[in-house]
Amino acid sequence: MEGIIYDIKRFALHDGPGIRTTVFLKGCPLACWWCHNPESQLPAPEPSAVVTILDEASHERRHTLGYHTTTGAVMEVIDKEAVFYDESGGGVTFSGGEPLMQPEFLKQLLQSCKDHGYHTAVDTSGHAPWQRLEEVLPFTDLFLYDLKHHDDELHQKYTGGSLRLILDNLSRLAQKHTNIVIRIPVVPGINDSAADKEAFAKIITGLGSIRQVHLLPFHNMAQHKYKRWGMENKLTNLNNLNKNDLLPAADFFAAKGFEVTIGG
Repeated sequence: MEGIIYDIKRFALHDGPGIRTTVFLKGCPLACWWCHNPESQLPAPEPSAVVTILDEASHERRHTLGYHTTTGAVMEVIDKEAVFYDESGGGVTFSGGEPLMQPEFLKQLLQSCKDHGYHTAVDTSGHAPWQRLEEVLPFTDLFLYDLKHHDDELHQKYTGGSLRLILDNLSRLAQKHTNIVIRIPVVPGINDSAADKEAFAKIITGLGSIRQVHLLPFHNMAQHKYKRWGMENKLTNLNNLNKNDLLPAADFFAAKGFEVTIGG
């Protein structure tokens, strides 16, 4: 089967347990203001050009963001790292973009990984029809599930999509799957107030079975990408957050009984 990816990251340490291979599928239904992979949003390969200045001369290098590939070709890359999965308790993570935008390709990749005995994780925004989540459930050991905001109106403003679908899917998923980690991208001035933390905690507590929370500090390292590809960057004036900045939030969620990791 053929699908579209834009990157494969080897030796990943922040996309699930152990040493992992992370496969980034192209296409996302959301357009988060803080997205650090804006090249992942369009669900198709797209031409791009990088302009460099050398000795006052401009040089343009053209390339394509994303490419068509097959399940077999992706598995060839994944299989080369099998020894590291075994030694570290790692495995394979499918991210994006939003991997559920290519449901059949994702399902076949997950099935192939399980056939090879690899631990599997899906990193998702949850913004997809429930059927797509349900179909990959049997082949997914871990869901890394993003919660970007707790207010539907603000969620639509900052991501372009409704929170209601995401929360509905999360509620269903929590009833059927025992290994879900909530990931909150912490963005200054958008979702980092005391009231925000209380609202997030209320949502997660209401799910009952979820005990792990990852706090992902905002970083602006993608600024050059927005400039390079002529995309609007709506958060140009925000500074990076570091681990120390999120310690109070980590203490807050820990006091609520959650296992908290800063970073992921």
